[in-house]
Amino acid sequence: MSGSSITTLAEGKLYALQNAYELDGRISSYPNSARGFSASNCYLLKQEDGALLLDTGYAAHEGAILEQLDALLDPELPLHLFPMRLNEFMSVCNAMPIAERFNVIACYAPFPDVACWLDFNWDGRDGDTAAPLSVETALLDPKGQLQVGAGGARPIEAFSAPIRLINTSWIYDGATRTLFSSDMFTHTWRDNPDGPWIVAGNDDATTHDWVRSFLLNTRYWWLEGAAIDPLRREVAAVFERYDIETIAPGYGCILQGRDLVEREFTVLDDVLRSLDKSKATTQYIARGMER
Repeated sequence: MSGSSITTLAEGKLYALQNAYELDGRISSYPNSARGFSASNCYLLKQEDGALLLDTGYAAHEGAILEQLDALLDPELPLHLFPMRLNEFMSVCNAMPIAERFNVIACYAPFPDVACWLDFNWDGRDGDTAAPLSVETALLDPKGQLQVGAGGARPIEAFSAPIRLINTSWIYDGATRTLFSSDMFTHTWRDNPDGPWIVAGNDDATTHDWVRSFLLNTRYWWLEGAAIDPLRREVAAVFERYDIETIAPGYGCILQGRDLVEREFTVLDDVLRSLDKSKATTQYIARGMER
C-alpha cells in the first residue's frame, strides 16, 4: 500500500518496517509548521533461531505492520519485543496484536509486569471470551547486554539515551553497525509519502540551524540555556565507543554511511554547544512560537 514499505538494511539480518504519516501540525514530534510526510520506523533484527522487534508502531498502521511481519517472519519463530519508549504510542500500540499473531516470547522492560503498559487498547477480537492475552516480561540486564535469538551469536547493547525527555533507550547492533536512536536524529522528512526513507552520501541537507530549530521546536525545547556539557560528553562517548555506519531513528529518514554518521554527530555536538547556558539564555516560549 502507498506509504508502507519494508527496507532491507542487511539481508537476512535487519529490516525497517516503515509506514508514512502526514505532517499537518498535529504531530508533536515535529515542529508545528512542518509539512510533508514522515515515516514511523519499526526495526526487525533476525537470526535463524529468533528475532527482535524494536517498537511496534501506531495503531493506525496495525494492518500494514502485521502484513510486513508476515512477509518476513515464520509465525513460529521466537520473537521478542523491545519498545524503546514504553510510554509512547509509537512504541507500544501494536504489541498485543503482534503477540496475538506471532510467537512473542516476551517483551523487554526495565521493570516487571510489562503487560500493564501494553493492554490499554486491547480487549480481544470479535467478542472473544477466552482467557485474556498477556505478554511475559524480559527484564533488562542492568548492563544492557541482550542478544537476538537464543544462540548468543548476535549480541546487542541497550542503554539509556544520553539526551531524552522521557525514559528512552538507544540500542547498538554490532552485526550491522547500526545505532537505533529512537527520537534523536529524526529531523529529516519528505514531501512524498513513499519517501525515499534513506539518506546516504551527499544527499544529506542537515545544517546547524536546521537541527537547532528542530530540537527547540519539538520535545527538546528545554535544551536552550541548560547545562549542556555533560550531555555533549555522553553523546560523544556513544560515537567514540561504537563503530556506527547507520543511524536508524524511530521516525523520519534512516541515515546511512560512516561519513554521514560522523557529520550528523558533529552537527548535533555543535548545536548542543551553542545551547549551553554559557552561550544561551533560557526563555519562556509561548504556545505556537517557533525558534
